[in-house]
Amino acid sequence: MGTKITNANLSKLEIDGAQMGGAYLHNVGIPEEGDPHYNPATAGQPTRFEHCNLRGSRISNCDLSHIEILDCELEGMKINGIPVEELLKNYHCSNNRTENSSTNG
Repeated sequence: MGTKITNANLSKLEIDGAQMGGAYLHNVGIPEEGDPHYNPATAGQPTRFEHCNLRGSRISNCDLSHIEILDCELEGMKINGIPVEELLKNYHCSNNRTENSSTNG
């Protein structure tokens, strides 16, 4: 048994304490001007996920520009097959080398 919501305006929707095992969200977004679902009162307001367990989930073919990931468990997370922990480690190593060369030079 499941629930299907189609062509709905869920702006300002809040879901608390829900179980989403097997949920499939697709063709979902924040409408831009010109879109029939565009509403100037909610335009550009970002979607927030807080205290969610999304372990094992997959995000594909999504516009994730300007997203912030804060205080989250990233173990096993991959972006295009590359482990995020490895990316962060390389980033921090690169920044440390840059900082050391600028202070020593």
